[in-house]
Amino acid sequence: MSYDQRMLDAARDLGINVASPEKRIGLREGSTSRRESSTRRSEADSERTPEVPSRWPTAVLGRRSGGSVGARCRPRPGVLNCLLVLALRRDQILRYRRAVASLDRRLPAGPDSLRRAAWVGLQDSMPRAALLSLHARVAGVTAGSWEDPSLIQVWGPRFSVFVVAALDRALFTVALLPDDPRGRERAQRLAAQLHDLLAEGIESLEEAGRRARVHPNAFRYAAATGTLLIRWDGARRPTIAACPPPEMDPGEARSELARRYLHVFGPTTAASFARWSGLPASRADAVFAALQPSLVPVGTPIGGGWILASDEASFRSDPQPEAAVRLLPSGDAYFLLQGPDRELLVTDPDQRAQLWTPRVWPGALLLDGEIAGTWRRAGPRVRVQAWRDLSSAERERIADEVTTLPLPDPGPPTVELTP
Repeated sequence: MSYDQRMLDAARDLGINVASPEKRIGLREGSTSRRESSTRRSEADSERTPEVPSRWPTAVLGRRSGGSVGARCRPRPGVLNCLLVLALRRDQILRYRRAVASLDRRLPAGPDSLRRAAWVGLQDSMPRAALLSLHARVAGVTAGSWEDPSLIQVWGPRFSVFVVAALDRALFTVALLPDDPRGRERAQRLAAQLHDLLAEGIESLEEAGRRARVHPNAFRYAAATGTLLIRWDGARRPTIAACPPPEMDPGEARSELARRYLHVFGPTTAASFARWSGLPASRADAVFAALQPSLVPVGTPIGGGWILASDEASFRSDPQPEAAVRLLPSGDAYFLLQGPDRELLVTDPDQRAQLWTPRVWPGALLLDGEIAGTWRRAGPRVRVQAWRDLSSAERERIADEVTTLPLPDPGPPTVELTP
């Protein structure tokens, strides 16, 4: 039985009708229904009503007693606290995620900021995508910033190339170590083979594969031991290097990785964490179950999810973001999403199809808090495809942002903007 289902069963044990959306999002007897209320809102002010479908993990038990906007239930004998559900609007969620990702205001230059920018890792599957993700979040990033001593490259979630903080190596390696004996043995055996080959001076994956009689990509399984670093510049296969194993326990690393995922991608679910990390669904469920005392259930326009209790105040706050233009690279964490999460970020289905293509994704144009188009580059030329007509001031701001991109190509970058 999944963690989400156990929480639903626990809610039913308390006498909470989990099939009733009114109870779950806080409509009291005699109050206006969601449908009636929505018809009274003007088009300009309307937002998709946060929903909490019956499949959603509903109950948080014995933890909170009040203070949240959301459902309220009558105290029951023997039960200290009751179910509270915070209903979040789309604008609240996106504003929170931008702030956490430092996309409204860049962090000051320095290794601490680089680590914060890479809090859930920077996917680097496209050459120098991680560099452009750093540039979107940290001031003063140059073409060589991805090689800062505080950063390393590893095969991380889903065996993809990631740039992460050296201090956080365990979270993106041993956190993903298989629990089953067969999977763990394979990871450790391949790591031992690579270490022996590295001791002989072999750093090429092709040569290592020939010696070990395996496909070079098979060595990605060894990354979960935390004893391998890679260096990939996009031109050839990565070179590899050995390192001591992290001191952090795999279970502890997995919990911290889940907390960071909740912090950056929240509201979210165990299923979404499993897809992002590559962990089996059962392990993701187990991690979320262990974190349950520190989680808060919320309703969103795409269904229910969880946030960290420590983040609730940030969701409630109403900061005034700077008017920002950012060119997010392919695979940037801000839109590294699947399923309904994409609907929340980009509401138009045709625009979603342009951003999340079947092949290599383009970059995303973030303009004043909304994804407003896509972009690609060929050498120093940057082509931006906007999804709406832009003012002359907006065009100028986009062109100015393009000129700051830390591209390795000779010559200043140029922009071609349509429409």
